[in-house]
Amino acid sequence: MLKDLAKYSHKSVKYKIRRIAKISISEEIAKQVMELISNGNLTPGQRLPSERELCETFGASRSSLREALRCLSIVGVLNARVGDGTSVAVDGQKFLRNIIEWRLITERHDIENLLEVRIALEGVSAAKAASHTTEKDIEMLRKLLAKMRASIEDKRAFASLDLQFHVMLANMSENALLVDLIALIRSQLLKAVYTVLLVPHALPHAYKEHLAIFEAIERHDSVAACKAMQSHLEAHLRRFAKAGADSGNPRGKTSQASSNGRKRACSPKP
Repeated sequence: MLKDLAKYSHKSVKYKIRRIAKISISEEIAKQVMELISNGNLTPGQRLPSERELCETFGASRSSLREALRCLSIVGVLNARVGDGTSVAVDGQKFLRNIIEWRLITERHDIENLLEVRIALEGVSAAKAASHTTEKDIEMLRKLLAKMRASIEDKRAFASLDLQFHVMLANMSENALLVDLIALIRSQLLKAVYTVLLVPHALPHAYKEHLAIFEAIERHDSVAACKAMQSHLEAHLRRFAKAGADSGNPRGKTSQASSNGRKRACSPKP
């Protein structure tokens, strides 16, 4: 029965494939495979038809087909295993991570732009964490804050705990896409995060801001948690501007609107 089902599934996909007419054959194959996935004709975990079938249906050579499938495997759209054929990736986390990471690496995003995006994303993260938090989560955050307070004189230790706090909130949001986006952006800001902590009195202020976020989450107040997080990250942005100004680095300067803070919406229903 499973063989019959697989055969039917392959036929269904086969009828959706158009013969290649463009010069860049491998690119067209990759495009069509992506379309088949996006419209549901190929589903996560589903195996693709054999190379022979695909070559015949696409009207393409085996080398062009393999190039297309290899490219899709590299970016995480497909999984290719020796002896097991090629299948659609079960989730798109690797694909999303690769695409966004490449964008961040190749584009000249300044720190201010990344921090602006982080403010928006982590505001949502804090709000959702407040909505979904459990007593176990609260206790873990409380212990983490105690460690942060004890590390106020140790910038490296504090920076590590700061990272743990934000990652923990992202995981508490129960939104895998949000977790990936926050992790990606934060990975591009590691140097900036440590630079901010060099500003005089930055650590005590950062601790108080994290405490305010925690207290809102402990009350399960999503709006307050969102606002506390955004207020913390806006203060972080201002401290980064100060660090840049003190060092004479023009990339540390931020726009007046950003350094003064701006009104941001925090939905009462995350």
